[in-house]
Amino acid sequence: MALIHCDFFSETLGMSCAMDVILPEETSGGQIGMKSYGREGESPVLYLLHGHSDDHTIWQRRTSIERYVAELGLAVVMPGVHRSYYTDMARGLPYWTFVSEELPQIVQRFFRVSSRRADTFAAGLSMGGYGAFKLALRQPERFAAAASLSGALDIAPLQELYAAAKGTTMGLAFGEPGAVRGTEDDLLFMAEKLVENGSPAPLLYQCCGTEDFLYENNLVFRDRALALGLPLTYEEGPGEHEWGYWDQQIQRVLAWLPLADRATG
Repeated sequence: MALIHCDFFSETLGMSCAMDVILPEETSGGQIGMKSYGREGESPVLYLLHGHSDDHTIWQRRTSIERYVAELGLAVVMPGVHRSYYTDMARGLPYWTFVSEELPQIVQRFFRVSSRRADTFAAGLSMGGYGAFKLALRQPERFAAAASLSGALDIAPLQELYAAAKGTTMGLAFGEPGAVRGTEDDLLFMAEKLVENGSPAPLLYQCCGTEDFLYENNLVFRDRALALGLPLTYEEGPGEHEWGYWDQQIQRVLAWLPLADRATG
């Protein structure tokens, strides 16, 4: 695998940004301890999103994501979005426009990855789980599947709880308390809208530890998604809001992804 630390300028944000990218690389037995596979043509791509207190480097620092994808021939794009909640911030920068529109165009220009829906996936943890499902529910024509690990999925009550305090992330991202409910930043609303519009639903994978402070929040989204008939795979088990749990679960996500094939080497 090739690991690229990419610094680039975002026209949308008006500033320099960073992303880490893992790209498939065909290797022989000369590489000790790991073999990786390339692909003919463009590679499928996973947009892997970070959480509230992290950045674009965190998945490499806390998990073995490069080793986990080595035999899949899968490109992994890990952008940095600070504490934006993957939204066009009420008091900040347009990070939703950046991650949903500009970033894929930049990735297409820089790297040989597929733009086909069947080859495009999103996943993330906590704030990034919210971002991954937001991408899939708002752009179902672009994403074949998305996964949330301990995601902040029922965002409206969380925003109403935390936005009241001046200067909090929720207030900066979404505005005044109550501003999210029934908007395109509300995943429950977007799930209902997806079904009403008859759009092709992406496959969804959701997991959360039963000791996680977001566990009850996850149950709300799970119940609504299943009631709507969305293709949701849900898993729970012992676990808190921590990297030991996410390191295990990202491996399950990768095994679940609907890749056209697992390797070509």
